[in-house]
Amino acid sequence: MSDAAAQFLLGTRGIHRDLDAFVVAVRFDRASRTAAFALGDGSLHLVSVADKANWRKVEVHDGAALALSPDASPTGFISGGDDGTFRRIGDDDTVSAVADFRMKWVEHVASFPGDKGKGLIACAVGKMVHVFDQAGQKLKEFPHPSAVTGLAFDAKGKRVAASHYNGATLWFVAAKTDSPRKLEWKGSHTALAIHPDGDAVVTAMQENALHGWRLSDGQHLRMSGYPSKTQTLTFTRNGKWLASSGADAMVLWPFFGGGPMGKAPIELAGGDGILCTQVASHPQQEMVAGGFADGLVVLADINTSRILPVAPPEQSPVSAMAWSPDATHLAFGTEKGFAAIIDLSKRE
Repeated sequence: MSDAAAQFLLGTRGIHRDLDAFVVAVRFDRASRTAAFALGDGSLHLVSVADKANWRKVEVHDGAALALSPDASPTGFISGGDDGTFRRIGDDDTVSAVADFRMKWVEHVASFPGDKGKGLIACAVGKMVHVFDQAGQKLKEFPHPSAVTGLAFDAKGKRVAASHYNGATLWFVAAKTDSPRKLEWKGSHTALAIHPDGDAVVTAMQENALHGWRLSDGQHLRMSGYPSKTQTLTFTRNGKWLASSGADAMVLWPFFGGGPMGKAPIELAGGDGILCTQVASHPQQEMVAGGFADGLVVLADINTSRILPVAPPEQSPVSAMAWSPDATHLAFGTEKGFAAIIDLSKRE
């Protein structure tokens, strides 16, 4: 790290490691106690927030890790890999198999926390979404017309949504008779986000655009103008804005006052021609973190457009980013395996 990096939070409040493999995903557990970096070599690197100098390596997949999520319980994680396994990693670093799909890639995973062990976990394997209870017992299988490209539970855990070719599909998890709501739009949909109030679903498309559906009236929401494909979508904490990557800035679409149709987005921390590759909305405030193709990481206040430098542009493209649920820590990783955690908690 250069002397200039001292001007960034990474130099004053961060800790980092070179993990020597593509950082596929980074997540914090629901208790905000542990950060996990999932790597392209199949390993998981776990870091205790209370002891950030201690990084533990856990071998999880025989091949590449493809997806990572916090478990439905307060601690632990769930992971999918190209070895066909859907695995659970406990807070004691133990690894157990939830399901084995015999070499079919487990490309997406998701979870929903529930009271008294009634949470949900899910994974996408090819065209199928598999939903399990918190203990790992299978509850449902949901088929789709093509491979699933995005997976998410809504804020109440009642529905699970999947993106795929020609649209997205919403399923009620507890329905006795499966009657999915099909959201149709021609083309390849590659990522998915659900509005916090559950009234909108938005997907990223292969055609360098976003497409959304307002569920209350079926209104289509089209958002275009990106120079590149959007890899990540994230609604702000109250759903007022949808932040996205895919341009040389963080692009935020307004989801208030009737929604984004006919309105211009705001752009934060851009203008130098370097693509934004990752975005992550602050869990508590109207702020969003962004990672760029040159390794730059910044934090932007949406209301004031004030930019706080987090990490200098000295690394490979930022490939993963996440906030701790209590908003005290931001973690990110890059394509070449640089991984960092920034402590943003208040100091006396």
